[in-house]
Amino acid sequence: MEQLRQWRESNERKSEEIIEIWEKSLCNNIDKLANDKHLILEQVIYAALDCHMYRVATVCLLMLSNDFPGSLRVMKLKATLLEAKEKYDEALAVLDTIIKTDETNTGARKRRVAILKAQGLIPEAIKELVDYLKKFMSDVEGWQELCSLYLQVQDYSRAVYCAEELLIHQPHNHLHHQRLAEIRYTMGGLENMELAKTYYCHALKLNPENTRALLGLFLVTNNLLSQYKSSGNSAKRKETFRLCQWAQARTAQRTAKESAAPPLDQMMLNLAITD
Repeated sequence: MEQLRQWRESNERKSEEIIEIWEKSLCNNIDKLANDKHLILEQVIYAALDCHMYRVATVCLLMLSNDFPGSLRVMKLKATLLEAKEKYDEALAVLDTIIKTDETNTGARKRRVAILKAQGLIPEAIKELVDYLKKFMSDVEGWQELCSLYLQVQDYSRAVYCAEELLIHQPHNHLHHQRLAEIRYTMGGLENMELAKTYYCHALKLNPENTRALLGLFLVTNNLLSQYKSSGNSAKRKETFRLCQWAQARTAQRTAKESAAPPLDQMMLNLAITD
């Protein structure tokens, strides 16, 4: 019981170990678990689902249902079990019942999105998540997921909107700046490339150790050099050339300090910069 408590507090799944403890000592002594009984049953259910041991999960779910009939939390566990068994329609029906009972239940609404995504119904999942975010606009994880879904369907303009919402909620998170820069870089075009350069610079300002942003800055400035050359914009070209050189030198310095440096370092050296 103490070991299970430690795993719960440290948020460790340890599914196989939990099932082993359950089968060897706890399943026949469930009434001796006192106040930890229901927490342990819930913990075992998730572990059983991870290990595809649906019989164990069903037994634990029945115990919880007997102790808490009509509980929304138990109903959510039931929906999770049905989802794991790929009984998606039944799982959605249970989740709909939860939402009708408690419209503020964000967990049930998110599970609906997850089920639609598991079925490959990406447009439906997007619609469901958009409706969710209209009611819960401050959910950062929701905006992250919606951004990923838009990227899957290559709707970059809407993905940019989601990434900008993330910046509004967490302006000091360098990963949000990096992601927005990558989307702009993927969209292409002079304006998007310049915006990508700006966001890569912000990401590096917030976290100078962000190697991915450093490489992205090198790539986008190298791309801009060729565009400025054709347009004859010498002032911007000189500024971008200095930034490109800095990014290349910085990457070379960083990779030289690492024992497994050659791949990235060699990649940077193979990309030529022309004045």
